This record gives sequence, C-alpha cells and structure tokens, in this order.
Amino acid sequence: MTSQRHLARQPAWQSMDSGQLLLVAAAGMLLVAAVAQTAAAGLVQPRTALAFGALIALGELLRLSLPGGREAAPMASAGALGYALLLRVGTVPATAPALQVAAVTAVGMIVGALPHLAAGRPAGMAGMACRLLAVAFVAIAFRPLASLEIINRHVWLSVAVMLVLIVAGWFAECVIRALIRADALRARFGVSLSDELRIQVPLGAAVGACAVLIALAAEAMGLVALALLIAPLLVTQTAFRRYAGIRSTYLQTVAALARVTEVGGYVEDGHSHRVGRLAVAVGRELGMSEPELLHLEYAALMHDIGQLSLAQPIPGGATVLASPDDQRRIAGLGASVIEQAGVLDQVAEIVRCQSLPWRGGAVQPPIGSRIIRAANAFDDLVGGSADRDRSAAALERLRLDTAAEYDPGVVEALSKVTDRYYPGRR
Repeated sequence: MTSQRHLARQPAWQSMDSGQLLLVAAAGMLLVAAVAQTAAAGLVQPRTALAFGALIALGELLRLSLPGGREAAPMASAGALGYALLLRVGTVPATAPALQVAAVTAVGMIVGALPHLAAGRPAGMAGMACRLLAVAFVAIAFRPLASLEIINRHVWLSVAVMLVLIVAGWFAECVIRALIRADALRARFGVSLSDELRIQVPLGAAVGACAVLIALAAEAMGLVALALLIAPLLVTQTAFRRYAGIRSTYLQTVAALARVTEVGGYVEDGHSHRVGRLAVAVGRELGMSEPELLHLEYAALMHDIGQLSLAQPIPGGATVLASPDDQRRIAGLGASVIEQAGVLDQVAEIVRCQSLPWRGGAVQPPIGSRIIRAANAFDDLVGGSADRDRSAAALERLRLDTAAEYDPGVVEALSKVTDRYYPGRR
C-alpha cells in the first residue's frame, strides 16, 4: 500500500516507459518549434485559430476511455484535422502555416487537459503526443497544397487528397500506439497493431469524415460549421462511452462473482485474481488477440465458481489435487452457472474444457482452457508465495505432465512470464 501511494505521488513522466518518454519528447520538441515559429511570425487569422483552439480544448476535456486502457479525444482530433485541412473560411483563403496548426493544436490540448489534472486524473501525455504528431503530419503535408489552384478548383481532388492524408496520419498514429503498447505489455507487435486498428477503425472513420466536412463546410458556412458538424461526433462519442461503461460493468460483475468462492472459503484468498493475471500474461505471450484475452480473463476469474456446489470444500481449494472426475464436475457446474448469463457462451466453454487434458481425450480443449488449466495448477501449488524455489518446483512438476495433462507450449510460456507477472517477484 505504501509503495502504491508513493507511485501515485510521482510525476506523470516517471510512470512512463522508455517508448512513451521518447514519444512525449518528440512531441515536446515539435511544440517548442511550433510555438517559437508562430510567435516570431505572428498568429495568422487569429479568430479562426481561437475558434479551432477552443474546439480542441473542449474535445480534450471530453475525451473518453476505450477498451484496454486506451483513451481518445474524437472532438479534439476532428477539430485539429479540420484546421489542418482548411481551404477557406467563408471567402477568405486559409493561410495558417503547418507549424501554427501544430501550435494551436498543442495549446488547445494542454488547456483541455488542465481540468483533468486538477481533478487528480492522468494528464494523458502519451495520447496527446500521439494525436499531436498525427495532426502535424497531416498539416505539414497539406498546408503547402492548400494554395495550389488545382486543389482549390476541383473539390473532388481536394477531398481525395484530404482522405489520403487522414488515412495515412491515422495509420501512423495506430502504428505508434501499437509499438508503445507492445513494449509496455510485452506483446507481439503484429497482434498489438491488429488490436489497435480494430478498435480505432470506427472512431477513426467518424473523426476523419467530420474533419473533412468541417474543412469543406467552413467555406460555405464560416466558423459556424464547427458547432453544427461536431454534433454527429458527439453522438458517436456517447455511444463509445456507453460501450466502455458496459464492458467495465461486466468485468466488475465477473470479479465480484470470483470473490464469492474466496469469501466462502472454497479457494485461497487472491487465487482467482492471480490465475487471471497469469492466464492473460500467458495468452499475450502466445499471441492471443485482445477479444480472446478478454474472454480468457473472464474465464480465469470464474474458473472455480463450480466449487460452490461442493458439500465439502477441497482443502485449500486446490483442484489440481482433486480427482479427474471431480475436476470435470466442478468445471461443468461452473460452466452451467456462467451460461445462465446468456452472453458469455465462449467463456462458459473455456471453463467447461479446463478440466480436460490437452491431448489423449475425445476432445482437444481450446487454447484458453489449456492456459487456465496450467495457470490454475501453478497457483494451486505456489499460492501467494514469492519463494523462487517453490515456483521452480511447480513449473518442473507441470513439465513432467506435458505428455498428456498440460500443453508444453503453454507451460513454457508460463515459465517466461512468471518472473514478470507473478506477485512478489522481480
């Protein structure tokens, strides 16, 4: 508890890994250059800059959380990209240079992040840095083109160029996020990129479309277009916020169910949480995608819920010491309980098959079941102990049973992640 309080008092940059620090440093250098150039040359079209800066600040204030601990600011991103892609505001050509776009975007983000800091929430520096670099890329590529006659004369050509640059900037942002996430979670880059693209596609499409509409509508409607065209994005953002809330509620409900077996004395305190951490770490080591990891985490947290049906609890809750018939009965009963929810059928199947040996049976269990079987056996043998010898002995015992009981690939992955994820080890 003391160490957690100490970490909470640390500055935000001290909690970042090397990849995030490098990203923030790059964005910081861009900010310094952009502000210096804007101050030296003077603010071009200050009314337009102020309007877009206010929109970006509002968007940053209303940023939302996405699955997997991600955060996004759709309104801020759409406003910044719209500013970068401006051709005219009314009848006046938009002449703001690329570095001014970056400066206005950065200042707007910082202003919008201040209330989060005042409320004790994370500043989201890495996310802001990522968005700033993506906007700067689009601005640097498009602003020199905005004065070309061919771009101003042919709307279809200007729209095509805008869309290409938005897609390129969005993809570059996803790559940066995936690199940082892969480094932080020790996940495979290809899997991290695939997860990032899958989650960001719907929101990215909405942001990109809104940015192009703002840039085009500003010519006919002036700055009023900002207020009118941001409304659809607000609806999209609300839908994402509700989805994130539902997902969080699911996980809280599952965690509460997992605690029932511990409170009732059927398993050792903290067992379900430790198995969940180990299972997710092993799944990530084996290259499972984020949706698969979510199902795996649910199943790992509830893998022992079938023990509630036992008249006499297993000593210590260690199902690894129970007979194969008892293990299958516990797994089957737990799966039946989970199926009652009506929306966790995949999770129920993982729990049902966790009692099956990885080979030699009539049915080969799915990879999630094999992971939980090994992680559960490991924690049954080690518990919350930080003794390395005990951990090594448990892993050796699992290796001796890889001929039929435990998947050797899963056991080897478990041995790799034990030191990184198991409580009490460094």
